[in-house]
Amino acid sequence: MAEPMNNETNIDVLEMPDGDESSTVERCLTFESGDLILYISTKHVIEIINNYPITSLPLMPPYIKGIINLRGQILPVVDIRLRMGKEAAEYTDNTCVIVLDIDSVSLGIVVDSVRQVIDIDLQNVKPIPLKRQQKLLDGMVTMEDGSVFMSVDCQALASPQL
Repeated sequence: MAEPMNNETNIDVLEMPDGDESSTVERCLTFESGDLILYISTKHVIEIINNYPITSLPLMPPYIKGIINLRGQILPVVDIRLRMGKEAAEYTDNTCVIVLDIDSVSLGIVVDSVRQVIDIDLQNVKPIPLKRQQKLLDGMVTMEDGSVFMSVDCQALASPQL
């Protein structure tokens, strides 16, 4: 079933109480891929779909799982785990496709599971240490409970192979 998301209300940029105008909070969708917890701004998220048939295409890189026909729009589907150079995993009932629009490029990404929508203070996002850097990731934030969420680099995701 599709879970449509309204682009107009999914992102809130707020001024922080200290009056610092450069301090912003952005609404982000969190999801899991492998052993990582990732997030992406909800301004890019169109919807989340489960159990949707993906049509395979010949002569494509392994991370491109194929295409889907979503209400007449043909979208490429990328397995984000494979795109980051990780091992393939069996799809489960929790596996879903997040449909994104990044600078007018629409695509779907296959993720292990979707977690929740949270607000992330962009000033708390730090660069990823060199020894931990991975394809498609451009920042990390440590949450209050000690968990670390990694930011997906949308421009790299929507571009051809790195």
